[in-house]
Amino acid sequence: MKALLCKEFGPPETLSYEDIDDPVISPGKVIVDIHSASVNFPDVLIIEDKYQFKPALPFSPGGEASGVISEIGDGVEGFDIGDRVIVSSGWGCFVEKILVESSSLTRIPDSMDFDTAASFLMTYGTSHHALKDRADLKKGDSLLVLGAAGGVGLAAVEIGNAMGANVIAAASTEEKVQICRDHGAKEGLVYKTGELDRDEQKSLSNQIKDLTSGLGANVIYDPVGADYAEPSLRAIAWEGRYLVVGFAAGYIPKIPLNLALLKGCQIVGVFWGAFKAQFPDLHNDNVADLLKMYEDGHLNPHISEVYDLSNGAQAIKDLAERKAKGKIVVRVKS
Repeated sequence: MKALLCKEFGPPETLSYEDIDDPVISPGKVIVDIHSASVNFPDVLIIEDKYQFKPALPFSPGGEASGVISEIGDGVEGFDIGDRVIVSSGWGCFVEKILVESSSLTRIPDSMDFDTAASFLMTYGTSHHALKDRADLKKGDSLLVLGAAGGVGLAAVEIGNAMGANVIAAASTEEKVQICRDHGAKEGLVYKTGELDRDEQKSLSNQIKDLTSGLGANVIYDPVGADYAEPSLRAIAWEGRYLVVGFAAGYIPKIPLNLALLKGCQIVGVFWGAFKAQFPDLHNDNVADLLKMYEDGHLNPHISEVYDLSNGAQAIKDLAERKAKGKIVVRVKS
C-alpha cells in the first residue's frame, strides 16, 4: 500500500511517499481502509521531533482520518466490517490502510461525508473540552479566540456560538475574520503577524477592551502563543479564564504571573489527548454532545484545501506556514 512516511526528523520536504506492506490483523484490533485524513498542528511538530509523543522511525504522520472497517480481529465487539468510522490514532493515518485499537474508533453519522469526518474530532474535541470542561463557558460570556480561522480556532468559534457566548474572532487578515463571522463570530479584529513591539501589543490589548466595552474577555482561547499571549491576558476580564491551547506562532511565551493576581483570573492548560486517555467516559459524552451539535446544524467544518496522499507533505507545509483556513484534508481514496 502507499504511505507518506517520516524516515528522518525534519520539515515536510523530508517526508517520503512510497510503498509499504499492508498491515496484518491481530486480536483486539481492526484494519480501516482510509478514505480521508486531515492535517493538524501536531503533524507539523511530530515530524520534527518536537511533539509530546515520539513514535519510532519510520512512521506516518496524520492523527485522524475517516474510512471503512475492512478486517476485524478476535475479541473486538461493537463494530462490523463495512462500518464507516473516524480514526483517532495520534499518528499513522497518511496511509491507505491502518491497524488500530477499536477504542480509537468513532462511528460516523449517516449525514457526514468522509472529508468532514476526517476533519471533525481533533479540532472540535479540543475546543469543546477547552470551552466546556476547562473554561466552564457560560451563555453571555465574551469569548476571544486567537488564530480564529485555523482548525481549532474556527471550531472554538462555532462551539462558543452554539453555547451562547459572544464570540470575538482574532485573525491575521480581514478575509479570515469574515470566514469566522460566517461561522458565528459576532465581532472580529485583525492583528499583525510576526513579532509585536510593546506599542503593538498595547494596541492589541486596547482593541480587545474596546470590543468588550472595557470589561475584557471572560474567556480567551489561545492556540497561538508568542507575542499575542501577554497583551491578550492584559485584556482579560476579572475572574476570566485564559486557555493555553498551543503555540502556533512559533514559541512559548513567558507570562508575568502578577497579571493573574491583578485580574483574579485563571491560566488553564488544555491537553485534549491526555484528557481523553484519562477520562474515556467523559470523552465519549463530549463526542456524543458534539455529534448532536453537528446533527442540529451548529457545526460545519470549513475545508479550505484537499490534497492527494502523494502531495501530503505540501498539505503539512501549508499548515506549518499558517495558510490554512479551517481544515486541510488529504484524500486517500476518492
